[in-house]
Amino acid sequence: MKNVLIICAGGMSSSLMAKKTTEFLKNKGNEIEVDATSATEGSKMIESSNFDLFLVSPQTKMYYENLKAAGDRVGKPVVNIPPQAYAPIPMGIEKLGNVILQELPNQ
Repeated sequence: MKNVLIICAGGMSSSLMAKKTTEFLKNKGNEIEVDATSATEGSKMIESSNFDLFLVSPQTKMYYENLKAAGDRVGKPVVNIPPQAYAPIPMGIEKLGNVILQELPNQ
C-alpha cells in the first residue's frame, strides 16, 4: 500500500479531501491511503514519516520551497496541488486522484 500526505493550513479541508480521495482511489482498484496534516507539522512529517508522496494544498503553497527542500533531503517527492484539484466535489476529487497517480513513485 502507498501512503500520501496532504499538507494544508489547518488540516480541516485537507482531511475531507484525503478521505474522499482515498475512497475514489480504492474504488478504482488502487491501494493508496491519503492522510492530512497541518503546515506546521509538514516538514517534520516529511523528514520522519513513511509517506511516499507529499502534496501541498493551494492555501499553503507559500511553504512549498521549504517543504520541497525537506523532501529533497530524504528523497521523497513534494508536489503542489493545482487549485482545480482541491475541491471536495467529484470533479476535484478525480483531479486530485489523477495528480496522485501521476506523481506517486513506482517503486
